Amino acid sequence: MFKFAKRVKFILKFWKFIPFLKDFFISREVQPLKKVLGVLMILTYAFFPFDLIPDFLSFIGIVDDVVIAGFILERMVALAPESLKQKHRLI
Repeated sequence: MFKFAKRVKFILKFWKFIPFLKDFFISREVQPLKKVLGVLMILTYAFFPFDLIPDFLSFIGIVDDVVIAGFILERMVALAPESLKQKHRLI
């Protein structure tokens, strides 16, 4: 349950990750393979949004989307070099 709350908090601060994502894809410190992996994770979720809970169930249906988006952002932060994490205060 704690991990779920951590991911929801992560998503609620998404505005903070827009500059991080820009730097992640522009930076020469990030290996090209990691950039490709990041793009693949984003595109996979965008084109195949598997719903564990259907979205028509109001708030409950959105929860699985938040969890998956949080997981993807969390993995991209894990792939980033330490200098990029420190620059955006994600450590």
